Amino acid sequence: MALAGRVALVTGGSKGIGRAVAAALAREGAKLALCARGQDALETAAGELRALGAEVLVQVADVTRGKDITRFVAAAAARFGGIDILVNNAVSSTQGSFGALSDEEWRHHVDVKLLGYVRCAREALPWLEKSAQGRIVNIGGMTARDVSAYRITNGVVNAGVSNFTKHLAEQVGRHGITVNAIHPGYTQTPRMEAMIRRRAELEGHSIEEETRLRLAEIPIGRFIEPGDIAQLVLFFCSDAAAAVTGQSIAVDGGSGRAINY
Repeated sequence: MALAGRVALVTGGSKGIGRAVAAALAREGAKLALCARGQDALETAAGELRALGAEVLVQVADVTRGKDITRFVAAAAARFGGIDILVNNAVSSTQGSFGALSDEEWRHHVDVKLLGYVRCAREALPWLEKSAQGRIVNIGGMTARDVSAYRITNGVVNAGVSNFTKHLAEQVGRHGITVNAIHPGYTQTPRMEAMIRRRAELEGHSIEEETRLRLAEIPIGRFIEPGDIAQLVLFFCSDAAAAVTGQSIAVDGGSGRAINY
């Protein structure tokens, strides 16, 4: 993918999809800056990436706090001399029926994911404009397109991620920056396991039954792996995708039933 030497920021980079994306970028020779809220998980991820030969900076940061993002981006730029790639991946949400979700739970999801992505992009843009190959990849979710019981905040926020992606791509394309989004389907991560446990509880199912029900929705017959998402991130970040921008692509194994033109 010719990404050797490029500097990539990955938010929520210590676990799940973010960790897989960071590993894929490391294998391509990118330099990495990861942020997340937990120091221990960050250090574990950093150790794995350094074992792959990557230069890595990790920093505890909460994307709801503008000062944390400012410090993180500044530290990455100072360490590596610039920024070429931003992968927005941080998320936090609560499952529940519409009537059960409080204003605070709505605000929290919007603040972490949608506004968190806005904050990170705004802070990184001056550096991405200096790069000859600036890339932003926003990790959304299939609830942007499909209704999902107990995940209404996810749907609203992920639809916002798609809209933000398209609008930002329009504004920054003249600087050679592309902006794209990925909508993962059911992906084998600790978050998915927690989602299945919570939905089983809400529906009165066993975890095994709930897992079978979710798996039955996927035509390819398996859950998505974090590495499946990482491969599309690599493509978006590569020169092969230099003319692809403002797009939202699903990696869902065919589970999304909407037809998107």
